[in-house]
This record gives sequence, C-alpha cells and structure tokens, in this order.
Amino acid sequence: MNNSTFQKHVDPDGLLLQVLWDDLRAQRDFVTSPYLPACFAFLIHLLLCAPFLAIEALGCFWPRINLYRISRTAEPLLLCLQRWVDCCWRIFLKYLTTVLPATALYQSVRNPIFPELAPSCSLFIGEVIACLLLFDALFFIWHYSMHRVPWLYRRVHQTHHQNRITFALTAQDASPAELLSLQMLALSSAWVVGCHPLSEALFHLLNTWLAIEDHCGYDLPWALHRLLPCFGGAPFHQAHHHVYRGNYAPYFRHWDWLCGTYLRVREEAGSKHGGRTMRRRRRRKSLGSDCVCAQA
Repeated sequence: MNNSTFQKHVDPDGLLLQVLWDDLRAQRDFVTSPYLPACFAFLIHLLLCAPFLAIEALGCFWPRINLYRISRTAEPLLLCLQRWVDCCWRIFLKYLTTVLPATALYQSVRNPIFPELAPSCSLFIGEVIACLLLFDALFFIWHYSMHRVPWLYRRVHQTHHQNRITFALTAQDASPAELLSLQMLALSSAWVVGCHPLSEALFHLLNTWLAIEDHCGYDLPWALHRLLPCFGGAPFHQAHHHVYRGNYAPYFRHWDWLCGTYLRVREEAGSKHGGRTMRRRRRRKSLGSDCVCAQA
C-alpha cells in the first residue's frame, strides 16, 4: 500500500479513522496475506451483488419492480437463478486460475507501508475522489482502445460483451486478461495519487460497487446517478452494451461528452420502453464504421 504525508498529531476529525486504522495495523500479518486481496475482492463482489439478486427474485412475484428494469423483461425464477449461478461459476474459475495467482505474486514482492497515523477525514475523502477520477480517465482510454483495436477486442474484451443484457454479476464476467488489466489500473491509480492505505481500501470498495451498479440492469430511484448527475449509472452503461460503442467511461460522463462518444439513448433507456427504442435504433444504425463492432 502507498504512503502519504500526514500530520504529526491526529486531527480531531480523524479520530474514528485512527481507531479503525490502529485495529488494522494490529492485524498486519493477516492484512498482508498474499491470498487476501483476491479472496476479499471475490467475496465482496458476491456480497454487493446479493441485493440485486434479491430484487430480481422479488420481481418474479411482485411485477411492479419490473418497471425499473432497463431493457429486459421478467423471467421465471429458476431461469434467473440459473443465469446467476452460471455467471458466478465462470467468475470463480477465472479468479481461481488467474487472479489469485497473479495477486498473490504481486503481494509477495511488494513492500506495504503502514504509517502510524490515519488520514484526516478531508484528506481521506479527497484521495478517494482523486482515485476515482484518475481511474475513470485511465479506464476510458483502455476501454476505447479495446473497442478500436480488433486484436484487443477479440483477445481481451469480447468475453465481457457476451452479456448484451447485463445484470449485477456481469460486472466481473470478463476475460482473465481484462480482469487483471482493470486491477492494474486500480492499483496504478492509488499509486499515482499516493493515498493512505485506508483511502485505497475505500477506493477499491467503491470501485467494486460502482461497477456492480453500472451493470445491475435497473434504473432504481435511489441509484447514484440520480443523486449525482455527473455519474452515468446503469442506463448509461447498458446503452454501451446494446450498441457496442460509445459511453466508454465506467462511472462519470465528462470524458464521453468531451470526446464525442456520449450516447443519447441513455435517457431513453431509463424510460419504460427504452429497451425497444434502443433495439430499433441498433437495427437502423450501421455499425460498419466501427471495425470491431462489425466483427462482433
């Protein structure tokens, strides 16, 4: 983990963070285990996906919930559970065969630093926001490149686009190469910012949650993109999965606005008939201009 510049005395607004940090430092041997990051990431992903599985299951008995679906009609409960189990199994195998060995190797050669003091609350929040913004920019470049370079799309990104209609678990249903590349982008963002280990931990948690919310397939009233318009949210990313281009940024919308890749169907996706609208537009539009989409 990375170090930062801290004050010599604990700030009053960082007392709670200091207590939490002291507890973590006392369990340093466990925290620095080479197998912890991959196991923790997989379990946290499943835990954060659980509420959306409950929503999907509840939708089989309470049709009103289906009004918030973006572009997928309701399906029988057994079919829904089978889809989740199959996806979970695919992710588990990739973690077991690729992510776990790679992160264990990385953890064994890195030299984590555990500063004595926790960050202040203002520094804590500032570092997390900086990491999110930097990761968003790096992901936009990498995502755009994977769609524009046919070799990268076929070898790295095509697996993720097998899920044209997304649900929460599909946030990590990608090729091993893409999973590792995204972890490298997240670690690089924290390293460039130089954030405190506590800030880095929260950044990784938020990173996981935002990816799940983007792929959940629901435009819920309490979703983050409804509270903070700078976020794209599930409609924004679902539009990308429908037309295989545009809306390349993972969380924020400003890079797609600036680069001319913003899809206006995002607003239509949130409406009741958004799925049909996007499908009609996808049939009308020729994707020949996108070399990768034509091959997909």
